[in-house]
Amino acid sequence: MSREDILASLMAQAREEGAEVVTLRAIIEETSVLATDRALERLGLGDAGAEGDLVELRELLRAWRDAKTSAWKALVDWIVRGALALLLIGIAVRFGMWDRL
Repeated sequence: MSREDILASLMAQAREEGAEVVTLRAIIEETSVLATDRALERLGLGDAGAEGDLVELRELLRAWRDAKTSAWKALVDWIVRGALALLLIGIAVRFGMWDRL
């Protein structure tokens, strides 16, 4: 029995017997599962390999974030090293060491 059939039978039961809380909860649950399945299908994630694809995409995103963080750290490191080098050159010029080099 498919989810659509289950939902249809629950709706018929609610119509015939009156809508009890348990029946309404079951209708809501089946409807939400159907809506989720349809949304995933529309996004192209309804097949069996979708979970693996999402895992790979998350790994790729994590690697991208790690690379971006590393690049920023390297940039800051180079800026600090350049500033320190300029500071040392300034100190050498100030004390007349530049002429001796």
